[in-house]
Amino acid sequence: MKQIGQHALVIGASMGGLLAARALADYYRQVTLLERDSFPARGEQRKGVPQGRHTHALLAQGRQVMEAFFPGLTQQLVEQGALLSDALAEARRFIGGGYYCQTQTGLLSLMISRPVLEAQIRRRVLALPNVQALENCDVLGLTATEDRERVSGVRLVRRQAGSAEEVLSADVVVDASGRGSRTPAWLESLDYAPPEEEQVRAGMGYVTRIYQRQPDHLQGAKVVMIIPTPQVKRGAIMLAQEGDRWTLTLAGYPGDHPPTDEPGFLDYARGLPAPDVYEVIKNARPLSEPLAAKFPTNLRRRYETLARFPSGLLITGDAICSFNPVYGQGMTVAAMEAAALAACLAEGPEQLAHRFFARVSKVIDIPWNITVGNDRRLVEPDRPVPSLARFINWYMGKLHLAARRDPVAALAFLKVTNLMVPPASVLHPRIALRVVWGNLRPVKVKDSTEGKPAPSLMQG
Repeated sequence: MKQIGQHALVIGASMGGLLAARALADYYRQVTLLERDSFPARGEQRKGVPQGRHTHALLAQGRQVMEAFFPGLTQQLVEQGALLSDALAEARRFIGGGYYCQTQTGLLSLMISRPVLEAQIRRRVLALPNVQALENCDVLGLTATEDRERVSGVRLVRRQAGSAEEVLSADVVVDASGRGSRTPAWLESLDYAPPEEEQVRAGMGYVTRIYQRQPDHLQGAKVVMIIPTPQVKRGAIMLAQEGDRWTLTLAGYPGDHPPTDEPGFLDYARGLPAPDVYEVIKNARPLSEPLAAKFPTNLRRRYETLARFPSGLLITGDAICSFNPVYGQGMTVAAMEAAALAACLAEGPEQLAHRFFARVSKVIDIPWNITVGNDRRLVEPDRPVPSLARFINWYMGKLHLAARRDPVAALAFLKVTNLMVPPASVLHPRIALRVVWGNLRPVKVKDSTEGKPAPSLMQG
């Protein structure tokens, strides 16, 4: 790799920051991660990642990108107890009122808890000879050249008694500090306009609990996914994880948030439109107390639209776009953004921010449209729906019906939700013909609730 600079700083050493550091390490002599927390022992939860206790999914695309950055990662994680799961053969997916068919696809997702995955990524990143981390430090702001055309580093203070403010210089600073990023305010302090913020209400409430997993549960299935509809605004995702455990998150939209008391939690699961989750947890041994969280709004900062921006500064991860976590896209999108950063760095340092934001905007567009499209139709049922979106909603309902026995139709949808192909791919004539054929034949599906609208991929 060609070295294009001496020093790169990354603010935040969660997944987005770690993956950005991996991309930067091929092009800068030294990369330094700046983290507010102390790193925990392997596999332990840390304060700076409150979502770490909730159910996480590493989608197939995310696993492939991380494997490219860290060869052998999947096998190492499997040796630590992670499970690989085929997208259809080992999953019960209740979508649009019925179960998708079950058959081998070769589309593999990795089942592992967030703390264990993050610890392994952190170990691999910090093992690189030109990467170091400064723990227990707060970044106070950016430094810039006299003309303010270029960011030249950061001001920070150590979380130790008597610590004085320090300045660390760098060729590039990457903000991976999360949804609470202070970059918009820092830009204003340097006389730059902050980015436009786009917010879409989610109003999601969710509760997560861990259970002991038994070999006879669900005849060996490793995934249960029950998708909310406008009629039943609650859903669930239950994944097998290391240590013979299930991680279960029950989630609901405004007016139907899951409770945290034992009877209420079980009753909420019993009220799901498919029985799989309740059938497991009604007798399973809990390994944790219910943990509640809320997610009010999806948030996207439109850095790609700014006409004026200082060189030497980039933003990634939740600092640029924060999605409703129940869609399980966050880690995969962070990996794709790191891959986009690597591609931009390979082209050289000139106009790096402009090229990076343009490329990352395209990465974000697909998961953003999936997420906000579904959230809008569940949270804003009276919102006017464009005619194209109405057609897509109708078509997706027909695709979900066909997917109950057609693995090609099912896989076409799952490739989209795994961020491997664009949503428009489900409209390809080859898929559309199978959707038509699948709807010409009567389908009898146990526990189906036919007639309910299906989730949309493309509604705006």
